[in-house]
Amino acid sequence: MKKIIECVPNISEGRDEKIINECAAAVRSVPGVTLLDVDPGKSTNRTVFTFVGDPESVVEAAFQFTKKAVELIDMSKHSGEHPRMGAVDVVPFVPVANVTMEECIECAKKYGERAGSELGIPIYLYEEASNNPDRKMLKQIRSGEYEGIKNKIYKPEWKPDYGPAEFIPKSGATATGARFFLIAYNVNILGTKEQAHRIALNIREQGRGDDKPGRLKATKGIGWYVDEYNMAQVSLNLDNYKITPPHIAFEECVNDAKELNLAVCGSELVGLIPLEAMLMAAEYYIEKENLFILDEKQKIRLVIERMGLSSVSPFDPGKRIIEYMLEKENNEPLANLTVRDFVELVGARTSAPGGGSVSALAASLGAALGAMVGWMTYGNKKFEKLDSEIRKLIPPLHNGMKEIISMIDADTNAFNDYMIAMKMPKKTDEEIKQREMKMQEGIKKAVEVPLKVMRTGNACWDTMTSNSFTRPAINAGRARVAVSP
Repeated sequence: MKKIIECVPNISEGRDEKIINECAAAVRSVPGVTLLDVDPGKSTNRTVFTFVGDPESVVEAAFQFTKKAVELIDMSKHSGEHPRMGAVDVVPFVPVANVTMEECIECAKKYGERAGSELGIPIYLYEEASNNPDRKMLKQIRSGEYEGIKNKIYKPEWKPDYGPAEFIPKSGATATGARFFLIAYNVNILGTKEQAHRIALNIREQGRGDDKPGRLKATKGIGWYVDEYNMAQVSLNLDNYKITPPHIAFEECVNDAKELNLAVCGSELVGLIPLEAMLMAAEYYIEKENLFILDEKQKIRLVIERMGLSSVSPFDPGKRIIEYMLEKENNEPLANLTVRDFVELVGARTSAPGGGSVSALAASLGAALGAMVGWMTYGNKKFEKLDSEIRKLIPPLHNGMKEIISMIDADTNAFNDYMIAMKMPKKTDEEIKQREMKMQEGIKKAVEVPLKVMRTGNACWDTMTSNSFTRPAINAGRARVAVSP
């Protein structure tokens, strides 16, 4: 699975389009990175950039972005409404998909070390990347802003984590760190600002004060009225969707609104959202309503409808879900071939794709045949008494099929990695050592992939031979050869 990290750097420039565009170009110049958004503010004189990519590429893009920004921005001439302390004010790294917070912390440290040493910028770590409780929150570090850092930086307790411990008038200082993905989310209420704020006080973590905390952790909120929409909103910042996801916040608002005899009229997502958060919501409603939905697009549609995400403006998944916004890459060239092209490629004068990829294809077809029979049985009046059992049996076949498809390319990739290692130079002791290490890594992958195919295929076969499945689907036995590579 592809690792995705989001980086949301802020620069202290929101008025000069030339500078903003050059900083954006610096991000776009890095392969493996997609620039999702550029949001300038003239009154704040600040621009927020959002880009995503794999860990290594994101760190490189953040560095190139910073290099360009400190070249073009002179903090000694800056003014704006937003608190700031540097030309590149803050550079947070955020886990989006298949990455841990620890990996994002490592990204922040790599970026900070390089920016500090190569660009000569004082760098402070904050949030999850900082181990200093007095320098954990951004507002602690940025206290006094640019004007105050010129004296503060020389105090021992404010020595930067990276870079020079001196005031640099042109660039100022930069904070970098790791934080969870923040989701800005509003719930629409047909009521007053005061009623919406009452709900916000009930659910936000701070509540009404230390003695009256709210119900939802990692949640900030207020109530306001939006003239444009002619309704109030409970406006929420969800600091960690794995603790409080949007669908839970929505349901809590619905419950409180009912107690106040108020109507909830959908909700509004501000900015972007990770696919995982949407699928979490889908699973919640599927379980709550005892639905049977496996297709990802249908799951997303369910969430849009249940949470009313298109109530004030159309919710386009392709423009709001981060993973869907990424440039489409052909990460599975073999699986994306036509049947004819794949067969002819196997029959060509090359060693890959070979038996492993063919076995993965056969296993995926076997699982697919089992899923097909399950779908043809489910909802059929003749077998309706088995519906509850079939609903349990289709998912492992459907998911097994999806998982094994990815193994078609994974097997060939593992073989190619081993062959590349074989061709590495071996003249010096260090070269021999590196070659052997890479060969061992390649062998490990080459064993793991077919083993995973066999285990997944065998699990699918177990499902297809269960009593409740074979009664209406005895013909699935023909798939046995496909799932036993």
